[in-house]
Amino acid sequence: MIRLRLVIVAGGILGACSHSSLVLLPDENGGQGAVAVLETNGRPGQAVVAQPNSRTTLGQQQPIARAFGSKGLTKKEAALLSELPPPARSFSLYFRQGTIELVPESRPALDALRAEIARRPGAEVDVTGHTDTVGSEDYNDSLSLKRAEEVLGVLASEGINRSLMTAVGRGERELSEPTADNVGSAVNRRVEVIVR
Repeated sequence: MIRLRLVIVAGGILGACSHSSLVLLPDENGGQGAVAVLETNGRPGQAVVAQPNSRTTLGQQQPIARAFGSKGLTKKEAALLSELPPPARSFSLYFRQGTIELVPESRPALDALRAEIARRPGAEVDVTGHTDTVGSEDYNDSLSLKRAEEVLGVLASEGINRSLMTAVGRGERELSEPTADNVGSAVNRRVEVIVR
């Protein structure tokens, strides 16, 4: 799969150069993305830029990517990056089998989650409940949603605005650890929370 995390297109906005350029950076986890260049200055073309930490000058017949070298980003590009929000963070909270009761080992993750939400003004919080494969599909759908709503309720009771949060249940459809039907799994009995 080709992923693109961050591309800066520099040109008239970021400088007085005669050609636009494309900057490709690795994602927040250090992974490499890619971008297809299908048109340059109104002319059709086909090129894929996949070299991280590179600058590609556009406007040529065939765009050529060059590594930054020791210079890195321009001051204007660095300033643009500094205005971006921090990358999303993910947290996993775990539950006792068949319940909406968090296991005590989830307390540090819950505390870190609250702190992350508090440090982001206007944070978006996506709460997704999951189950293991014990029980029927309908039961697990219901239980996973109840787990997500439980976490949402805990966060709301501690001052996090409910309008910033969404809760959904996925039942046993997205197992963290694949198992056969009716197999208990502590890592599958979870709520995943993404904070943006």
